[in-house]
Amino acid sequence: MRLRELFTERTVKLELEATTRDEALRELVELLDVEEASQRTLFKTLKRRENLGSTGIGKGIAIPHCRSLAVPRLHLAYGRHTSGLDFRSIDRAPVHNCFLIIAPPVEVSNQYLPVLGKIAQFAKDPDVPGLLAGLETTQDFLRLLDDRAP
Repeated sequence: MRLRELFTERTVKLELEATTRDEALRELVELLDVEEASQRTLFKTLKRRENLGSTGIGKGIAIPHCRSLAVPRLHLAYGRHTSGLDFRSIDRAPVHNCFLIIAPPVEVSNQYLPVLGKIAQFAKDPDVPGLLAGLETTQDFLRLLDDRAP
């Protein structure tokens, strides 16, 4: 399965309004098609995960992720913050691009780790941060995934 197949226009937000990492996590969770109670659970789980160690992988990219009973299937979302957020990334640089991954504890298709790997591989492309910064529409993001993502 290609990354493009896991995103919809609804799960992409090019103008995150957050001013903190926690606000960004909450905003990303709100993009998912899950109930409000599940959103609260997911936010708490993601926050705990970030407290264990930052998901900021460097070059302005973070991949917050977790497993939770609050979802029955894999969910992904993308958010961009033009001025950047402090995610305590490994390179200490602000995060501009957040790829959220949420999965149930057990998946029949077992996509969680492969998807995490695909996003990390996509992010390693030296052109990707600049291409993400230049996006104007959610359709541009989806086309970029079609063109560059595994």
